[in-house]
Amino acid sequence: MRATDWCRSSAGAALVLATSSDAEHPAESVADGNSETFWTTTGMFPQEFIIGFPKCVKISKVAIQCYLVRTLRIERSVSKDPVGFEPCIEKDLQHTEGQLQMEEFPLPEFQATYLRFIIKSAFDHFVSVHRVMAEGTAENA
Repeated sequence: MRATDWCRSSAGAALVLATSSDAEHPAESVADGNSETFWTTTGMFPQEFIIGFPKCVKISKVAIQCYLVRTLRIERSVSKDPVGFEPCIEKDLQHTEGQLQMEEFPLPEFQATYLRFIIKSAFDHFVSVHRVMAEGTAENA
């Protein structure tokens, strides 16, 4: 079975929460599959966003394209609603002056209906998230 990027809106993903809002750089940009568009935070940290999948999926790899993120935590939920999150990974990212941070998290396969991305700290007052990816396969219903 071919792996799918379940974080893309074209795969049925939906942004269900974001702690910052900017009309020119909306949070939905993280799921449009385009690295040229982005969500920008508008204040203090932590900041977070939650992506919901159209069904329970089995995830084998998570990746993010962002700028100025220092510490990132990723959590998962298998609940019908975006509650009961469990930690997947927390990592300090390397600062990449003038270019996007591209971080891949190869994880043991896990099931999820939601992923929560928590930006715990940053290298500046604002960060941008250009794209998130969650590669995996659909669970058999």
